Amino acid sequence: MTDTVTTDIYLDHAATTTPRPAALAAVHRAAETLHANASGIHGAARRARNALEEAREQAADLIGATHPGEIVFTSGGTESDNLAIIGTALASPRRRVVVSSIEHKAVLESARSLERFGFTVTTIPVGPRGVVAPESVGTLLGDDVAVVSIMAANNEVGTIQPIAEIVEIARSVDPDISFHTDAVQFFVGCDLDVENLGVDLASLAAHKFGGPTGIGLLYVASGTRLEPLLVGGGQEAGRRPGTSNVAGAVGMVAAMQEVVAERARFDERTGTERDVFEATLEQADPTISVTTRGADRLVHFSHIRVPGVSAETLLIRLDQGGVFAAAGSSCQSGAVEPSHVLSAMGIGDDAAGEFLRFTFGWDTEPGTGLRAAQVVLYTVADLR
Repeated sequence: MTDTVTTDIYLDHAATTTPRPAALAAVHRAAETLHANASGIHGAARRARNALEEAREQAADLIGATHPGEIVFTSGGTESDNLAIIGTALASPRRRVVVSSIEHKAVLESARSLERFGFTVTTIPVGPRGVVAPESVGTLLGDDVAVVSIMAANNEVGTIQPIAEIVEIARSVDPDISFHTDAVQFFVGCDLDVENLGVDLASLAAHKFGGPTGIGLLYVASGTRLEPLLVGGGQEAGRRPGTSNVAGAVGMVAAMQEVVAERARFDERTGTERDVFEATLEQADPTISVTTRGADRLVHFSHIRVPGVSAETLLIRLDQGGVFAAAGSSCQSGAVEPSHVLSAMGIGDDAAGEFLRFTFGWDTEPGTGLRAAQVVLYTVADLR
């Protein structure tokens, strides 16, 4: 195996991807020259505020928002999801929240937290490939629903949801329902146009696509009522108080610009490596299977099952061999209980412990898929 791996192979980009040099440079410049509080009134503060508002304008343009004021900068995807679900629900007289069964825990736990305030939570099932059937959503809605949240792409198995179609069905049932999508993973490999999707709220996290950690955004369509979760200041138009992270916002937008500009190249490069990786595994060991084969999925995601081999044990051995992957999402991998995503897809607890996630990234080099597959096959054979 030492002959196969010459350098570490990082295949956990869905957890956090490698920072892009352009984003790091933007953060560094901003930290040096825009250190003043953007809420101040003196010249240094105005320069920081101008940079923040320019970043807001650029972010709005990059995701198809109609107005910069629809962008709320947050600390990341978790806060964006919390603000979207809890903030929208608390601002509504309605008392029901509808979420898919495979949402990120930031959405599921936000919804459940509302139960103590008298809300009820309805869960939308998914099929065996982790996809929501659009027609199933309409039957679960009514005029008591405050917000619906269905992620644009799953963070564990990579399936892409037909959000535009689902939103259209939801609007036909009740045009006043607020619709949120967690687009944290979706933006990495797919064009995001919030207007075309028809959503009212959408979450992003910079560290998923090469931006800095600790910064994200929530798109809030004009007219969408939102109760702030924090108090103490009027930043972000009163929706998210606290001293603005100017350097983070500037760095996030620098990464977003590269994502959009290089998307075709990203798809080709990561798709090629992902396909080689999967084909090599399946040809050498027919017992290994791709979880979401046949479903519309993110091009850089590979979620596989290795029957008879504990994912935890395999991950440890792969780590020793220089291949870094994950079992489930990064937020799930330390948990004892089986993945809620796999459970929702109808996979039993015993089998659920045999799945791994490999995710490629913007800096994945040619040949990575083959080298990684060779290490996986060697390790699996050794364990068996």
